[in-house]
Amino acid sequence: MVNVVGVRFKSAGKIYYFDPADQGIKPGDAVIVETARGLEHGSVVLGPRDVPEEQIVAPLKRVIRKASDKDIEQVAQNKAREKEALEVCAQKIAAHALDMHLVDCEYTFDNSKIVFYFTADGRVDFRELVKDLASVFRTRIELRQIGVRDQAKILGGIGNCGREFCCRSFLGDFQPVSIKMAKEQNLSLNPSKISGVCGRLMCCLRYECDHYEDSRSGMPEVGARVVTVEGEGKVSTVNVLRSTVSVELEGGKSMEFPAEEVEMKKPPCPEPCPAPCQATSTENVAERTGDEAEEEPPAPKRE
Repeated sequence: MVNVVGVRFKSAGKIYYFDPADQGIKPGDAVIVETARGLEHGSVVLGPRDVPEEQIVAPLKRVIRKASDKDIEQVAQNKAREKEALEVCAQKIAAHALDMHLVDCEYTFDNSKIVFYFTADGRVDFRELVKDLASVFRTRIELRQIGVRDQAKILGGIGNCGREFCCRSFLGDFQPVSIKMAKEQNLSLNPSKISGVCGRLMCCLRYECDHYEDSRSGMPEVGARVVTVEGEGKVSTVNVLRSTVSVELEGGKSMEFPAEEVEMKKPPCPEPCPAPCQATSTENVAERTGDEAEEEPPAPKRE
């Protein structure tokens, strides 16, 4: 086990583990940590705890110090400079006539690098753009192409439900979402109803999918023949939330029943009945012992 703290660099970003170095760090503290990009400012969201070594990405970086007032002021200055850097980069993109959309930029804490985030339909040759930006800012420049989901996470907004984007407010990682999840929940397959502002399937389709799959496993499929207290019929709809099944009875009448009161109708035995139904299986015969087992008479000896 390794003692670590969890640090976040953005409001709904991933949580990274760092060595607390016995500095009395607690959740809510602002800290300066060592990362692959250099020194970074982050917030502690998970207090000191022991985690298995397999969950650690070696080598484990350490927390340099708790953020001081001077460090907080440095972060604020970087935020102000990011706005200016965005304007300069947008002008350079227009000057080079590049087919790319600038989304955001980020200064590292120690100003050793500026990272620009952009979206584009395909590959973009931005080598000349990087040279121009480096000559202006006199520091390392990194241009990183992101997807539409990452763009929505950075920019934020209000979803179809009237709440702030899940990816912006609390989702640390994007989980795979498929059209099958919408089918499992009997949702409309109209793309405009199950797609988010980013144009991809909504992340919330995944939230209740496991519940629907578990509930459906004990319920008949639509179209199955079932037996109810009112007689036999065919399943027309299945309501997972209410755990009920609507059945079309023989007389054309449709009724709703609790799922536990509906039994699957067994198919009739074909004629003639197959041999396994008439005779005891070899396995069962082999298990009989004592008086139930019949001994085969010994073969006569040849004289």
